[in-house]
Amino acid sequence: MTSAEAPMEKDFSNGYGNMSSNNNHLEGNVDQTTALNRIRTAGSISISPELFEKLYLSPENKVAGELRKTFGNPTPIALVGFLLSLTPLSCDLMGWRGAGGNGAADIGVYFFFGGLLMILGSVGEWIIGNTFPFVVFGTFGAFWLSFAATLQPFFNAYGAYVTNPTVAAASMGEPGNAAGLATPAFNASFAFFLLFMGLICLIFLICSLRTNIVFFVIFLTLVCAFGLLAGAYWNLALAYENAANVGAASAASKCVKAAGAFTFVTSMAGWWIFFAIMLASLDFPFAIPVGDLSHIIKGASQKKAAKEHEV
Repeated sequence: MTSAEAPMEKDFSNGYGNMSSNNNHLEGNVDQTTALNRIRTAGSISISPELFEKLYLSPENKVAGELRKTFGNPTPIALVGFLLSLTPLSCDLMGWRGAGGNGAADIGVYFFFGGLLMILGSVGEWIIGNTFPFVVFGTFGAFWLSFAATLQPFFNAYGAYVTNPTVAAASMGEPGNAAGLATPAFNASFAFFLLFMGLICLIFLICSLRTNIVFFVIFLTLVCAFGLLAGAYWNLALAYENAANVGAASAASKCVKAAGAFTFVTSMAGWWIFFAIMLASLDFPFAIPVGDLSHIIKGASQKKAAKEHEV
């Protein structure tokens, strides 16, 4: 399929992208044919009906069919779920305006914004053949649901660690005894989940080197944040095991605040890329840069095609 034959995004194929009057936002004056050729899907991954390939979340990859003409772009709604869950949580972790409690006040947000919207976005990406955002959104949708379930007393995630009969009896048989939050075993165990979330973000970080700088920054800061949160919970486990271990408690507090700072940077980068997507989807006459990296690290198929062309 040539670039001229590549299918356009739904919004533009339905008439949003009228280029006849002014194409200045496409890096200078270009004719209508060139403009329309550039407003196309980049195959597998597209974060919006983009005007520029630099805004795609994945390099070009051919997919069959014309589902992008049929369905809207699912990426923005998944980003909304991610941002409206992570941004308040980052403020909670830093303790702004007296916030705290590991973000437990926003448990409903984690279920219905972080979990529901990101899973819906993931399914949408899967339907239109966008593998990378499908995996990313599905992973974080599951993360928010898991995090919310851990905070929800009904699932008894922390109550199960209460072994003292007297303390357990205080909950009168109800699940979710809050005393479990202060047990070394619960904190040490939960830290491993955060550690391996950091590992999968590291894999996403490497993959994002073929997308754009903003997406790279998102995963870079998430790797740091999850590492700090894992360290915070392990230090809390030490502090709860030995009340005299003031150093561990202090280290845990510092790690939590530092993690909040990193996730706040993650959120700001996310808001930036979300704004870029919405501008592009409505064919605004200007665009904000996201730092396209797809042309720096060439794909294996691109290198193979280049060698065949040389021959």
